[in-house]
Amino acid sequence: MLSIQTPTLLLNEDICRANIRRMADKAAAQKVQFRPHFKTHQSLKVGVWFRDVGVSAITVSSLEMAAYFAADGWDDITVAFPVNIREMATINRLAEKISLNLLVVDPASIGILNQQLTAEVGYFIKIDSGYHRTGLEPHETTLIDSILTRAGPYLRFRGFLTHAGHTYGASSAAEALALHRESRHRMQPLRRRYVKEYPQLIISVGDTPGCSLAADFADIDEIRPGNFVFYDVMQYQLGSCKLSDIAVALAVPVVALHPQRHQIVVYGGGVHLSKEWIPATDGLRNYGLVCRLDARGWSSALDGTLVCSLSQEHGCITASLQVISSLHVGDLVAVLPIHSCMTAQCMGGYTTLRGKVIDHG
Repeated sequence: MLSIQTPTLLLNEDICRANIRRMADKAAAQKVQFRPHFKTHQSLKVGVWFRDVGVSAITVSSLEMAAYFAADGWDDITVAFPVNIREMATINRLAEKISLNLLVVDPASIGILNQQLTAEVGYFIKIDSGYHRTGLEPHETTLIDSILTRAGPYLRFRGFLTHAGHTYGASSAAEALALHRESRHRMQPLRRRYVKEYPQLIISVGDTPGCSLAADFADIDEIRPGNFVFYDVMQYQLGSCKLSDIAVALAVPVVALHPQRHQIVVYGGGVHLSKEWIPATDGLRNYGLVCRLDARGWSSALDGTLVCSLSQEHGCITASLQVISSLHVGDLVAVLPIHSCMTAQCMGGYTTLRGKVIDHG
């Protein structure tokens, strides 16, 4: 820790591996396919930890990410983002080497894939189960039929995929779980309508709050959570995890102390944490919870101590006089991120508590 000079994203390998094992065990107990989303960690090394628990199929959010993991031997990959037909050359290169699944939302994409594919790919039809980001409504069976009937010889229908991202906006664990269940239930008419013609179709869902909180997955075939690998303050706020399940923390140097303003200034801003926030008390924004650092890692979050504002490189922490008086310029503190996916993307790599640097795609 003493060698850290600039903002550094620390990774607790033990916590991370425990999170992976817990979700893998849940999937195995429920007899559902575990196809974790790798967009959170984007790391070949962390990918090895998934292999250690038997994971062989993964989800990514871009073809670039798919190529990154395919180069490390991952050969069953779903790209859970609407297919970008401007990347046909990449699609064909990957499809020749691995089992590649794409995401289709409209018949126009199917038409272009028919014309330009040179190798077989699987495809899922994206269903909007309440998030309203993209996808077909479950009742839009005319459009679904149009996609299915237009699919050419290189396209193999895999099933229906959804993401209940609206669970992240829930105000409680009970609400998040209810939204997750509703999302799953909205998929079932599609199974009943199409399973006779496509007996192997898959119902695939993927949101960390729902997958963390749900006790059973009797009505689905595949789960694709991603954020659970690290968790974060947002997941803690939702009740999806404990603070002790958060596997990453941003180590930041203290650069100024302002007791009169109850403020600590750190070298760690929006370009490091991202500007994701959740509401805090007294009308403040919470950009991250603050912990102490020592040779073993980070402490529990300090009461009443949080990152209250961010600019590009600056982070401003509100804290009690007791906390401020215990710190000096040049000390390090740790910030538990609000959204670990975004912080990991900003930082582009990790340092374990044992001092090992780990890749990020």
